[in-house]
Amino acid sequence: MTTASGTREVAAPRSRVWRALAVLEPYCAVCDVSYVVDGDAAGKGARFVCVPGRLADGATPRSGAPRGEIVEWEPERVVTTRLELTPETWTTRIELADAGPGATRVTITLTHEPRRVRLADRFTRSALQRMVRDTVDGELDKLPAHVGQVAAG
Repeated sequence: MTTASGTREVAAPRSRVWRALAVLEPYCAVCDVSYVVDGDAAGKGARFVCVPGRLADGATPRSGAPRGEIVEWEPERVVTTRLELTPETWTTRIELADAGPGATRVTITLTHEPRRVRLADRFTRSALQRMVRDTVDGELDKLPAHVGQVAAG
């Protein structure tokens, strides 16, 4: 298992940051990813499929698309999702805390877990650690754009 974590402050109130990061919308222009949610798009137990790009209205994702679930949900505090891919599981935990008037501290922790550990995986551990760390940094860099998609209020 490989884990990386990072923290940034965002100049927006926690409620707005929560809407930007925790509530699954059908399409995220920042990430260029579409989400198809089974049932309600919010709350523990919500299941979803994610695909690159924008899905046409009413389109269904191809079979084998990554499937995910919200496994932890504390409104305006914590959301954790688990994304299942064929060879691996990715868990993303987002924690929010007030960082002063109109500012929010966001901590993102990303965990990669292979479903089977193979000998070859041991040789790529440092590359995998770099990839997980770079992914966390990239997600933190996108925070302002995510928050910018959500109307103030």
